[in-house]
Amino acid sequence: MEKYKMEKRFLNGLLIGNLLILLPILYRKPPIRDWIIVFVYNAITNGLLDMLLTSHKVIRYPVRFLPTIFNIHILFDFLIYPTFTVFYNQLTKRDKPFAIFYKLIFFTLPFFIIELWAENKTKLIEWNKWWKWYYSFLSIILKSLITRFVIEMLRKKNFLTK
Repeated sequence: MEKYKMEKRFLNGLLIGNLLILLPILYRKPPIRDWIIVFVYNAITNGLLDMLLTSHKVIRYPVRFLPTIFNIHILFDFLIYPTFTVFYNQLTKRDKPFAIFYKLIFFTLPFFIIELWAENKTKLIEWNKWWKWYYSFLSIILKSLITRFVIEMLRKKNFLTK
């Protein structure tokens, strides 16, 4: 019997599900260029931060895509979280700060319920003993707000279309 069969099926389901919603999200609301920049910026910074965390053994991903090539969780770093960030930025494009923040909390909670489940019940993720779930929760919130701020500043400086 194949080792970690359930984890691999879960990852494949996430991949297929994310690919099915990615294009409609990218093309949902113009300007598409903004969303591609958000996606790429988020993916690059995710990969860099995850490389830092995995190299310092803060987090491990025993079951992941391309394990012989990457130590990071490429599916989350380069596809799932960037897709979420594009969707979140679309929903908050014209919102005031309070609405931006509470929508982020609302959208981030499901990620962490899944992450807690994955850490406790699967071999998809392992945290260092001193790492707490709320560090991940707060870091995702902070990173999402930074990405939101960067795209807003680019818009205000007319680097992006209005």
